[in-house]
Amino acid sequence: MSTHTPADPSPQPRGLTPDDPGRPSGQGPAGQGPAALPVADAAYWEAAAETFDDEPDHGLRDPAVRAAWAARLRTWLPAGPAEVLDLGCGTGSLALLAAEQGHRVLGVDRSPRMIERARAKLAGRDAAFLVGDAAEPPVGERRFGVVLVRHLLWALPDPAAALRRWAGLLVPGGRLVLVEGRWGESDPIGIPADELTRLVGPLAERTAVQDLTREAVLWGKEVRDERYVLLADLPRRHTEVVDVHLVVRRGAEVLLARRAGTGYADGLLNCPSGHAEDGEDVREAVIREAAEELGLRLAPEDVRAALVMQHRAPPPARPRIGWFFEVVYGTGGEPWNREPDKCAGLAWHRLDALPDDMVAYCRAGLEGLRAGHRFLLHWHRPGDPIAYDPASPGRAVPLDASP
Repeated sequence: MSTHTPADPSPQPRGLTPDDPGRPSGQGPAGQGPAALPVADAAYWEAAAETFDDEPDHGLRDPAVRAAWAARLRTWLPAGPAEVLDLGCGTGSLALLAAEQGHRVLGVDRSPRMIERARAKLAGRDAAFLVGDAAEPPVGERRFGVVLVRHLLWALPDPAAALRRWAGLLVPGGRLVLVEGRWGESDPIGIPADELTRLVGPLAERTAVQDLTREAVLWGKEVRDERYVLLADLPRRHTEVVDVHLVVRRGAEVLLARRAGTGYADGLLNCPSGHAEDGEDVREAVIREAAEELGLRLAPEDVRAALVMQHRAPPPARPRIGWFFEVVYGTGGEPWNREPDKCAGLAWHRLDALPDDMVAYCRAGLEGLRAGHRFLLHWHRPGDPIAYDPASPGRAVPLDASP
């Protein structure tokens, strides 16, 4: 999804308007329920790419507008070089400013035409661009010092979930830079600063809101609605993502899923898995993931914790904790692939004859489980493959083995 400023109700320039069906709340045509969000309309952003930079705060073609955004960005981003993830990067105007200030930028946008223009704009710079969903960025295990998002969060169907995901992409002490607003006067759209502060609060150690409404030079015109940036600094203490893996047992076999379209380990097999959300315990998380990925309706008494593993993918990835839960086939219904955009298919494999084309982390967990272990370390070294390789050194270290 591309960054944009929804238009003022009068006059109506290019972009979404309060009467546009892409607004984030309210109703569509009479009797048709909630209006569709622009995040769901890929064709809209493809068409918008042609004229996207015509807006003063999109293309930053006016030297005064460009200088104003550059000055603001300099105060929002770290003084030294940092890894910056620009989500909904559009044609790369803010990414270019960040790169000029010495940062390494990865931009993500759902529109291939926007990405094409961004790549051309930043040719020769320390920047890369990916086509993908900004709400679920296809960045794998990479972590960033800053996640920069402009005029995007308001258009997502679940802003709280997106914020949790983005916070999980930051290194300890990293920063969310969220440029948002509430546009229009008679029938405004967007997210008020106090609401966004409430959503970000549980994730951050510090938050600060800066009013941008009175800075006409940023927008290339005088504005009267609410425009602001929220800066959220994450805690500097060590934290780890908590993964949950579901081991569905059918006699001697286990159910494996082939990853697809996730940006990490695509094409490889692993157990159906996910991570615990904020405020969710690991058992609740695996039950939720079982429903979302396999359509299984499990009760707490249906699942059994079988193994816990601390894992680190090849550096610079950060460590994470994985809980492997077992469930007997037939419990909760017949498993089926509910997420074909993330899973290319499901298949049964013998636990004592696992295939080689697996995520090394998951295979180590299943082998540890078969060997009767309950606690493992699995610590990749620099240069290790993410995929299981029978010729590579085994990295699993049992913590419950006899001395």
